[in-house]
Amino acid sequence: MSAPTREEFRQFIPMTVRWGDMDALGHVNNVQYFRYGESGRIAYFDALEKDDPTFWKEHGIILASMACDFLAQVHYPAELEIGSRVTRIGRSSVGMMSAVFQGDKVVAVLRGVLAWFDYAAQKTMPVPEHVRAWIRAREAVAPEE
Repeated sequence: MSAPTREEFRQFIPMTVRWGDMDALGHVNNVQYFRYGESGRIAYFDALEKDDPTFWKEHGIILASMACDFLAQVHYPAELEIGSRVTRIGRSSVGMMSAVFQGDKVVAVLRGVLAWFDYAAQKTMPVPEHVRAWIRAREAVAPEE
């Protein structure tokens, strides 16, 4: 599978590598990439709350699975950008990708599944149609459905 390109993403957030992100080998620790991806996911969906005030309160996302491909080492100091996009919209889940860019170079790719969740009932629920439309409108590449 080839690495994603910047053109596949519309949602980016900046990320400054902190000294504490490093490990004993002198590069960013693998755990940090999962945190970078989390920041990208949250920023992506935070914008939904403006259109849907029940989001994050009554329903929203919970992480079901996450994997990361580490493509290159990153060393302090560094400025990164996290691109995030929805790649698939299922019945009650969405597939998401986050790419960690250092300049135009992709240094890591995270792929995960987010379950759409009813917080009061504590169970999954179908992805609401207005959320599906909101996601479709945001993406440079149409999500699989």
